[in-house]
Amino acid sequence: MTDRLRIAVLGASGYTGADLVRLALAHPRMEIAALAANAKAGQTMAAIWPHFAMYPQLPTLVKPEEIDFSAIDAVFGCLPHAASAELLAKLPNNRIIDLSADFRLKDAATYAAWYGGAHPAPGLLPEAVYGLTEFARDALPDARIVACPGCYPTAVLLALLPLVAAHAVSADNITVNALSGVSGAGRSVKEANLFGEVAEAVHPYGIGHHRHMPEMEQELSLRAGRPVTISFTPHLIPMNRGELVTCIVETPHGADYLREVLADAYAGEPFVHLLPKGVAPATRMVRGSNHVVMNVFADRIPGRAIVIAAIDNLVKGSSGQAIQNFNLMFGLPEGLGLQQAPLFP
Repeated sequence: MTDRLRIAVLGASGYTGADLVRLALAHPRMEIAALAANAKAGQTMAAIWPHFAMYPQLPTLVKPEEIDFSAIDAVFGCLPHAASAELLAKLPNNRIIDLSADFRLKDAATYAAWYGGAHPAPGLLPEAVYGLTEFARDALPDARIVACPGCYPTAVLLALLPLVAAHAVSADNITVNALSGVSGAGRSVKEANLFGEVAEAVHPYGIGHHRHMPEMEQELSLRAGRPVTISFTPHLIPMNRGELVTCIVETPHGADYLREVLADAYAGEPFVHLLPKGVAPATRMVRGSNHVVMNVFADRIPGRAIVIAAIDNLVKGSSGQAIQNFNLMFGLPEGLGLQQAPLFP
């Protein structure tokens, strides 16, 4: 097909890169023109990812400097933070969808404080669009750089932004407990991620200082019109993919009113779904899909409510949302290539 858009995926040897390739294979307007991975350069995707054995047409992995970016319409950055911005800043004039943390924070000093080093390309921060699709839709068609949100911020912000913007909940005293599958920790070899370490166990990490916190606070503060600080505790759980967040909020309204606010905010949205009253979101409802499920419950403590949301951390929390943004950047139907139903069981 001559009307296909040529894409390059940088970091195709990681979980997010591989899931992006998986989704791109079924996208009718994407041509996977180049795949890059420094450590795996020279290998085929089938050699490092067994589920691509039946796709011999996929390009062999190369080093990024071997790619002719003048022939690429869009670049997906699936690299670690810092390495991503350093490389993407050198590209000629490609449209970029970055899945790292490098362009999510608008303030370079905040980035340095949370990511342990100066930002590699601070001059690009002003033009980067924060790509939480449902709230960035108008800005995406003209964007050159889109920063895809982290997986935790995607779930938390979709659950809370409409409520904070409508002043339906207090922007103070927001508490979030989050659960994520092991794929959220990446594919690199780490002792803490071995089967014997994670199986039959749940453990919190990043307690009181997780890198996704400033990202969530940045976006919540924009909607609240003042600085917002949240309490956020993530937990690693023994499953491959999936994410569930439980948000405790203070509100002068009841849970039914909060449900009405969310229902109005997401009416007609193709991927965000408010479940029937009383139905609890679960990761099994969205596994392998770009869908989000959420609901609101009354807390037994007066003046509080519980907002719960579930996503697949590798799809809506990463590669699926990246393709959703790509579609809108290039004037394509928003759901193109993302119509996979969830896997169950």
